[in-house]
Amino acid sequence: MIRIGKIAATHGLQGALILTHIVGNARWLKKEEPLFLEMQKGSFIPFFISASKAANDEEYVVNLEETTTVEAARKLVGKHVYVNETVLSKYAANSPLLWIGFKVNDANKGELGVVDDMMHTSTQWIARMIINGKEVLLPLVNETIESIDLKKKTLYLDLPEGLLEVYL
Repeated sequence: MIRIGKIAATHGLQGALILTHIVGNARWLKKEEPLFLEMQKGSFIPFFISASKAANDEEYVVNLEETTTVEAARKLVGKHVYVNETVLSKYAANSPLLWIGFKVNDANKGELGVVDDMMHTSTQWIARMIINGKEVLLPLVNETIESIDLKKKTLYLDLPEGLLEVYL
């Protein structure tokens, strides 16, 4: 599963919720695909959508089948939302924010660790990781990305020689 956002707030009195997401496109959410909410650390509960409406490219207003009151909806505010990889497979290559949590494997150094954040500058995406207790920032440009394996949640990179030595 891939974390795509969180429940930001309730909406109205019928249990609707505001879902903020990082997919960057407002057409990926489908009624037949469940949303998985992380109710407790590592515990993912599926919720099925009864209705949804894109507010913009970063927010949906969603109604969940079993959440019909504002009181029930309040219990879900702040929960992280996940979906199956297959739902976003056609968007993942274009949305590096979905790579948070992916393993990074360098062509020369092997497995480096896990991406814990993504940042965007005016010209490129940068993956943030912690290696040996130190913050490491990796440029994600066409020249460094060899491939992306969505099933294995792995980024295969060929980083410039000497880049990691700056950090380690």
